[in-house]
Amino acid sequence: MTNKIAFQGELGAYSHEACIVARPDHKPLPCPTFEDVITAVRSGLAEFAMLPIENTTYGRVADMHRLLPESGLFINDEVFVRVRINLLALPGVALSDVKVARGHLVILPQCKTFLDANGIRGEAAADNAGAAADIAAKNERGAAALASELAGEIYGLNALQKDVETQSNNTTRFLIMSGREDSERRSQAMVTSFVFQVRNIPAALYKALGGFATNGVNMTKLESYMVGGTFTATQFYADIEGHPDDPEVQLAFDELSFFTDMVHVLGTYPASATRPT
Repeated sequence: MTNKIAFQGELGAYSHEACIVARPDHKPLPCPTFEDVITAVRSGLAEFAMLPIENTTYGRVADMHRLLPESGLFINDEVFVRVRINLLALPGVALSDVKVARGHLVILPQCKTFLDANGIRGEAAADNAGAAADIAAKNERGAAALASELAGEIYGLNALQKDVETQSNNTTRFLIMSGREDSERRSQAMVTSFVFQVRNIPAALYKALGGFATNGVNMTKLESYMVGGTFTATQFYADIEGHPDDPEVQLAFDELSFFTDMVHVLGTYPASATRPT
């Protein structure tokens, strides 16, 4: 199998940084969309997929909850990456020369305080690293990119100002996925991720989750989302602490099955050593 890890975006994206942190022995493979990342793994072009699932400032990455259950991939690991947003410009450009800063629509609000203080207009771009690449290619001296230091190194841009984000704890959680299920207990602290759909009965969600409470299983994440084009939020994504072989987790899943039409385990993997507490 090819020694590559696929991610969405251009070289220098924050997902690219996550690839370097988590799989430094794999060659990063940039892809235009999340769907393309998944396809790259399913087709054998890449061994792993690096997919963002949530950010401490922005919240969940909504597309992931739609894509993960049908991806055919399994979660093998998680990684947390501190998102440091830098103002990148061509060599010789001063901060006072910058009139516009481009970045993904998600990160522009995170940099608003800095941009406003320096009279810089924020402009949405499809990709942070892509904005850096465009500025370098077009030799735009009045523009800057809001992107990673890695993007600056790749495209020959200087960091006029580092860490321009308002939130100093801005962190993205990524899932490393592959076509291979790896549920071995590789750590004392394990995480199990799954999706489930509750039955159409009164208090179904309350009853479905009761088994986790009564058996002392800590649920660290629960997200509801629409499926099938309806406004009835009956499908959920959840993370719990523990392994399916743990007796208390087995009991909790047994109880869950009574009140659900579908339960699909996406993966069991070690809790990251950098997981925020």
